[in-house]
Amino acid sequence: MNVEAITQTACYNAPNENGKLSLRGKLSLRIVIVGCGIGGLSAAYCLGRAGHKVTVLERASEITDVGAGIQVGPNLSRLLIRWGLGDQLEKLATKPEALNFLRYADGERVGWTKWGKTMEDDHGAPYYHIHRADLLSMLHELAAPYMTLRLASKVVAVDPGSQGCDASVRLASGDIFCADLIIGADGLKSTVRVAVVGCAPPPLNTGYAAYRALVPTAAMLADPDLRGLVESGEMMSWMGPEKHIIGYCIRGKTAYNLVLVHPDHRATDEPCMAANESYMAEGSVTQMRADFAGWEPRIEKLLPLVDKAYVLPLMYREPLDGWVHPGGRIVLLGDAAHPTLPSRAQGSAMAVEDAAVLGVLLAAPRPLPLHAALRGYEALRHARTTETQRAARANFAVFHLPDGPAQQARDDSMRRAMDASGRGDGSANMWADRAKNAAQFGYDAEREAEAWCAENA
Repeated sequence: MNVEAITQTACYNAPNENGKLSLRGKLSLRIVIVGCGIGGLSAAYCLGRAGHKVTVLERASEITDVGAGIQVGPNLSRLLIRWGLGDQLEKLATKPEALNFLRYADGERVGWTKWGKTMEDDHGAPYYHIHRADLLSMLHELAAPYMTLRLASKVVAVDPGSQGCDASVRLASGDIFCADLIIGADGLKSTVRVAVVGCAPPPLNTGYAAYRALVPTAAMLADPDLRGLVESGEMMSWMGPEKHIIGYCIRGKTAYNLVLVHPDHRATDEPCMAANESYMAEGSVTQMRADFAGWEPRIEKLLPLVDKAYVLPLMYREPLDGWVHPGGRIVLLGDAAHPTLPSRAQGSAMAVEDAAVLGVLLAAPRPLPLHAALRGYEALRHARTTETQRAARANFAVFHLPDGPAQQARDDSMRRAMDASGRGDGSANMWADRAKNAAQFGYDAEREAEAWCAENA
């Protein structure tokens, strides 16, 4: 068994009289981050540039072209731009001009909100659509100089340490990594999470899954009925009973991203498959088309253009009471702490915001013990991520109303916002609610953390 002590003089490596690690000297921690996703890479960059020695452990044997499109709201894009990724975003992402809500059966538009430059004017940063792999690649390139990455490194156990002893993680290989701080960025079914909160029930299965597919826009542009979906540059959201579809362009409008949410047949037919969290689980294109048969003509034309679809069951956890181990050396980040459904398009944003806050709180010598800095992180992030989780669950229900009075009331509410130029406070179209948009998209994670430090350090 190889025990790798990550050698670096650490400012938090001497316990005080209470057994907590105290800040002394130059801030330079030995940090192990478990998980090399969007949140883990963001944390590696933010903490590595602050002078810490960062090791990232990833269970996969390679960083692959995973997933499909994701949405990058202004609260996320402002951080990425500040970190020097603005030019790459402009090159690789697209800016949606508007958001449309449509009836599933005939494509009637019942909701609309202006985006494009309006998003930047209102919230100080653009709204983008980008391929997940492109964003992951950008963050990997950004973090690479500040981290040591170990692939094929599955963490099977986490030891929080004790007074005067390092925390550590043990790999399936038997190797052990010691650290001053362990960050669990290992997703919904986090191993690190168990070390923080103890044994817990498995994630809640919503009973739904999402097909994810990309359609070449060249084929759409050749069809007069589909051309407008590309040329308009607008995001589409078709709503139907127990199902919805999201469609938008990515990669310079060369690909059209589709997310098709539906009741998960596998949740009962194949329980082992329903628990699969991989972005690379291939679904049945035939079943996908059958699931959405009878939807409006453009959908009927779009789905035959899909030659491959991946499927991801939609799982959830209720908000945790806390994310920090009592020993003060383990903390959770991203989906390991607060997994959210995709119906608010904020999962990646919340993980990157987490990383940004940690980066600020641990960026310079401060008269705070490590455990106090981590409690500050939890205090700054918990209410915001909890509200985002709840908003996503509420939207999920709104999108899936069966035809009837509740659906009609939803559509009428969205129409009123549309008549008000897409700006309707209290609308069933959450993206038309100015107060909610200001809270969600106007948030600056780094500035919030700096303000907290000014008051508490």
